[in-house]
Amino acid sequence: MSELNGESPTVIGADANFKGELSFDKSVRIEGNFEGQIHSKGTLHIAEGASVSANVEATNVKIEGTCKGNLTVAEKLHMLASAKVEGDLRTSRLEISDGAIFVGNVVVGQSASGTGASSGFRPVSAGQPNSVPTPRDGGRMDEEGLKPKQSELRVSANS
Repeated sequence: MSELNGESPTVIGADANFKGELSFDKSVRIEGNFEGQIHSKGTLHIAEGASVSANVEATNVKIEGTCKGNLTVAEKLHMLASAKVEGDLRTSRLEISDGAIFVGNVVVGQSASGTGASSGFRPVSAGQPNSVPTPRDGGRMDEEGLKPKQSELRVSANS
């Protein structure tokens, strides 16, 4: 089992389906399915094959599986090649590996460390598809002004 920050993580196993609010101080590795809210002063690891539908606030996040919801990460967000992320991201540092898929809005850097009403992000209800913001809360409309514009980022290396 891998260790994060020199400590063995708490593991939510591949056969687990968890709904609710998860709070922790050190590290958690999710290998199964989680739906709800996550608050952490530590590291969240969403393993390959795992599915998370939650708004997340954590110090560090590593994603290999699927994650739907808004993420606020105080230090570093790392999306590995197998990651599929849909939602708004706010983080001080962002690393996206070749092959990862991201759909949503992102704020990276010092300005990302702030949270709260001025962030421009709306909470996503657990289990509901994520929607991009409407113009009244900072989003963009498509060319016809009919629906919110959403972008998809696919990362690939140029060889």
